Amino acid sequence: MTESEQVQAHSSAEPRAATAWLGWVVFIGILLCGAGLINAVQGLVAVFDESFYRSSTSGLAVDVNYAVWGWALLILGVVLVAAGGGVVLGYRWARVVGVVVASINALVNLGFVTAYPAWTILAVCFDVSAIYALIVHGGEAKMLRITRR
Repeated sequence: MTESEQVQAHSSAEPRAATAWLGWVVFIGILLCGAGLINAVQGLVAVFDESFYRSSTSGLAVDVNYAVWGWALLILGVVLVAAGGGVVLGYRWARVVGVVVASINALVNLGFVTAYPAWTILAVCFDVSAIYALIVHGGEAKMLRITRR
């Protein structure tokens, strides 16, 4: 195969057939949105009602006040919602942002584990699932953009 034939094969105008992983990637995009909304609510609670959580701030993995954790969770929540929406719409930037923010979110939630252990376990599981799906199969979401043209 000549070089020009190889280039033509990679730049084919015909879209590839969608696989079952496309549904998984869309699910992960929706999951990122849901996790972002929960993070945002959790962040707002931490900012406005510090007495809601089980432990004092000295019991957290990182000794900071709940307002700091709240703002961090709120910001991460908003970015997770944006990345999740972008993944569902098939944008490549959203895939990259989703992996980065899900990684940061897992670390932030691990620091918050003594305050709210049940959500921390769920959030870290969501984040690890999202990271895996976006890295390994995130390219499938490109099909969503190709089919809308």
